[in-house]
Amino acid sequence: MMSNDATVTSNIEQKDPAPEQGQFYITATGPSSRPRHTLKHGDSFAVFDAHGDIGASAGGPDGLFNHDTRFLSRLELLINGVQPLLLGSTVRDDNVLMSVDLTNADIYRDGVIALQRDTIHIVRTIYLWGGVAHQRIHVTNHGEAPLAFSISLVFGADFSDLFEVRGSRRIHRGVSTQAVEGDQKVRYRYTGLDDVKRDTLVCLDPAPASLVEGAGKYSLKLDANQSTTLFLAIECHGLDAPISETFFKGFMAANRHQKAVTRHVATVDTSNDILNEVMCRSTADLFMLITDTAQGPYPYAGTPWYSTTFGRDGILTAIQMLWCDPGVAKGVLDRLAAFQATTVDNASDAEPGKIVHEMRGGEMAVLREVPFGLYYGTVDATPLFVVLAGLYLERTGDLETVRQLWPAIEKALAWMDGPGDRDHDGFIEYGRAQDTGLQNQGWKDSFDAIFHADGTLAEGPIALCEVQGYAYLAKRLAASSARRLGMHDRSDVLDKAATELAERFDAAFWCEDLGTYAIALDGAKKPCRVRTSNAGQVLWSGIARKDRAKRVADDMLSTDFFSGWGIRTVASGQARYNPMSYHDGSIWPHDNSLIAAGMARYGHTDLAERVFEGLFAAASYMDLRRLPELFCGFRRRRGAGPTLYPVACSPQAWASGAPFLLLQACLGLEFDPFDRAIRFRNPRMPSFADEITLRDIGFDDAKVDVTLRRIGEHVALRILRNTGAIQVSMDLS
Repeated sequence: MMSNDATVTSNIEQKDPAPEQGQFYITATGPSSRPRHTLKHGDSFAVFDAHGDIGASAGGPDGLFNHDTRFLSRLELLINGVQPLLLGSTVRDDNVLMSVDLTNADIYRDGVIALQRDTIHIVRTIYLWGGVAHQRIHVTNHGEAPLAFSISLVFGADFSDLFEVRGSRRIHRGVSTQAVEGDQKVRYRYTGLDDVKRDTLVCLDPAPASLVEGAGKYSLKLDANQSTTLFLAIECHGLDAPISETFFKGFMAANRHQKAVTRHVATVDTSNDILNEVMCRSTADLFMLITDTAQGPYPYAGTPWYSTTFGRDGILTAIQMLWCDPGVAKGVLDRLAAFQATTVDNASDAEPGKIVHEMRGGEMAVLREVPFGLYYGTVDATPLFVVLAGLYLERTGDLETVRQLWPAIEKALAWMDGPGDRDHDGFIEYGRAQDTGLQNQGWKDSFDAIFHADGTLAEGPIALCEVQGYAYLAKRLAASSARRLGMHDRSDVLDKAATELAERFDAAFWCEDLGTYAIALDGAKKPCRVRTSNAGQVLWSGIARKDRAKRVADDMLSTDFFSGWGIRTVASGQARYNPMSYHDGSIWPHDNSLIAAGMARYGHTDLAERVFEGLFAAASYMDLRRLPELFCGFRRRRGAGPTLYPVACSPQAWASGAPFLLLQACLGLEFDPFDRAIRFRNPRMPSFADEITLRDIGFDDAKVDVTLRRIGEHVALRILRNTGAIQVSMDLS
């Protein structure tokens, strides 16, 4: 994720609520007084509170956002000028729709109850489609007599850049205007300092009794048990033109789209109803975050802070989803290849061959008040790009796509061996080119994430342990791909380079007394001798010696690391350990999924299953059964759920993808498109499920449905359906 560490330029006030955290620290000023729900479609997303309001209660990053700009900052529904009472609210299982049930509070006039509570029932039905937030407000009088009352909708638009919403303060802004248009519309206009015109159009149907720039008021008269319906649409006119549809036409389009994008995806059904809910929510979240781009489907990293293209996040999410939907990987590869750096640009940390870290379309990015318009400050996205290409070929056999991508793969490999290896020691290091860039450029990118045993922050250039593993796996997979493409000499060179890297890595990073790998080498090549989850990710890449892998895997499940809910980013007892921190003791589901996959790679599926159980138990306590970006690393206690992290993204793509990779790791699920085979290598049923059915797994022209069932200490496999020539087997070697 993008982190906290750059300083700013001209148009941001040099005052920060937490200066030691850096300019891009995400502030948390107080608890949310109402829970929040998120909807997303395309490049728009909205954060509503539980009432369906925006900006009506303290806390929370409320708003309707489009391309990193908040187009609606206020929306509140009132009954006779009073906030209604919440009966309940939820987001539909597929994330298309939010539904809110409200009623009136006791409303007094001259000291007497003029309207008794629970008389008026209001159902707000909300969805996003094509840059428009649609809302249907159904009002019913459940009283025994006719009733006259008012429904007011209060609204406003501040056109704040997403980084302003996160806490950045700007000295100068563009020009805003607002005006009533006719008897049903209010338009808010903003001309930014980037010369882009952004409009918010608020449309009410039918026309309210009164309409001013910030509110519309309906005077309703309903007989007993009579109902009426009001419609509200908020259109974002910005970088893209919105799709103006009626409520019902837009709703049908949203439903059709949801069914179309998920129709081809493999599905999971188990004997555990809660696990089914976790998998269902993860699927819905992933396909809400996946956005149609010019290059294909791309999983945006997460809402509210990261609803855009992130290189690392998109790649790892595609890897997690590879077994159930390899089409996502193709979209990710094509998009990242299209934006691969071709020149040196210090302001954006770009070097030829690098894969983009982050793309932003807001005013502050265009003006370079933040450096993230097209930003390349990541050390791991480039080797991970090569990894994804290789894994995609292994999963699909799509030689033509990899052949088309090969020039981009070679450029990435050249960066890894060239500019990526800053001191020519055979390891990939990072260091920002300017102070405006990110200080740390691995996945743990907060300012204090990389440190020595005494807590001293490491000085760069920094070589991270897991990144060397990514580079190793990239070269192994690139060698395999080159061989498939008939480039045998190139394949031999890459294999030899991978073998040599593994030898150098073991000599430089292994800490015998700690029984694990150092998190990093600093600029003086001094190991950062700290026990961290980064060493667990080393297993996923396969660079670890087998004997080392067993010790690391066991350490990950020690009480210092494993809280019962998952593996902490830093072991308890280490310097800077803090279970409430972003990267120094918290639990990240995606990190755990990669570690578990690494355990399974080395044959320790029993340990992978324990990781899965912990995260499953955590998800069972989460709202909507949704795993967030991260949560606190406190020890699991009987009868209590995990402790949430206050500003974690939820949903977030690679957190939503974690259950899929965890399931694959436990079942040992492998694909061989060249032999038309699916194998379950030493499968192990999770302790919380006796039966798991996978449907529509396979290849483009052939699919199978299979059930795995626990029988004592063993696993039985049953093929339910086979629509093509696929061999399905269990390998118990």
